[in-house]
Amino acid sequence: MSGVSVTKGAEDAVPATGDLVVLSNVNKHFGALHVLQDIDLTIARGEVVVVIGPSGSGKSTLCRTINRLESIDSGAITIDGKPLPEEGRELARLRADVGMVFQSFNLFAHKTVLENVTLGQIKVRKTDKANAEEKARALLDRVGVGSQADKYPAQLSGGQQQRVAIARALAMGPKVMLFDEPTSALDPEMINEVLEVMQQLARDGMTMVVVTHEMGFARSAANRVVFMADGRIVEQATPDEFFSNPRSDRAKDFLSKILHH
Repeated sequence: MSGVSVTKGAEDAVPATGDLVVLSNVNKHFGALHVLQDIDLTIARGEVVVVIGPSGSGKSTLCRTINRLESIDSGAITIDGKPLPEEGRELARLRADVGMVFQSFNLFAHKTVLENVTLGQIKVRKTDKANAEEKARALLDRVGVGSQADKYPAQLSGGQQQRVAIARALAMGPKVMLFDEPTSALDPEMINEVLEVMQQLARDGMTMVVVTHEMGFARSAANRVVFMADGRIVEQATPDEFFSNPRSDRAKDFLSKILHH
């Protein structure tokens, strides 16, 4: 679905460099619940993939397996051609390469905004403090909260905190950004300010996997919409194709419920 070819011949079985994230026959159980069922998904470098579907369909679990916040029971996941490491230093390095933004902002309450954005750079990337702060301030400006650098998270609105969380993930120089329902905890008037930042990231060519209920964002920013239900990928298509002509009854039913207004 990514439209990226695989070179055949001498380099057979070597994925094309355009494929950044590859999930192959991934399965995951929570007890008796089979939450991810035979998931095959390839995400190209620079592609924005929006994952939508009803609650309980496995969307967030799918997102969390890509940086191993959730382990998988079978199958394989590779990032930039390398399998996900099990644990330890290699896993920490992977998580630096795979930025994650959650529903809750997960900022350190006892550290300033600037300290939140420099911490990972200093501890994981081993960047010196002056360079880390310079990069952090530039990113905070980029997401529109540069003037909040010396404040603590509790002094910021929810929308501002989520933009700080995005800056913190970007500060690590990730290869791909994962967003797990990043606006679901926000008041309605704050949602757009976060979506605007995400729209700009998409325009800048950041590879993104976004689990969201924001259909406007899916229509305008996605290269591809992946629709999940009951732990499976039911269909995937361009936004125009998916929203105007969904193929499965499950997707038609879902869209009829959320787009009726």
